[in-house]
Amino acid sequence: MAQLTNPLLFSGTHVWVRVEGSEAVLGLSDFLQDQMGEITALELPDIGDVIRAARRMGKIESEDASSPIEAPITGEVVEVNVEALENPDLVNSDPYAGGWLLRVKIDDPGELEELISEEEYAELTTEV
Repeated sequence: MAQLTNPLLFSGTHVWVRVEGSEAVLGLSDFLQDQMGEITALELPDIGDVIRAARRMGKIESEDASSPIEAPITGEVVEVNVEALENPDLVNSDPYAGGWLLRVKIDDPGELEELISEEEYAELTTEV
């Protein structure tokens, strides 16, 4: 029997959030990685840093572009995906699993209500 996973939520800036209890895993959407092309570098906060919703939490770089990564929620970073930092192309090949970026302790669960569902995000990105 397949294990059910928590649904993904998305920010308007193409960051996904998967809530796991009082923590959330964050990553970049398949749409964003496709738009960026081959990811060559990531800059992410350190464990213990606090990220704030709607503020810069890092940077993504590809051969063609560089873009800030905006935090979808506020929280303390409890884990950083070192494998993705060392192999940024994981964001291209596996954006929703192996290419995750951060695990954060959720500071304000109310911020999750500002995010959109996977279906709403799909509609948003197919209109582009």
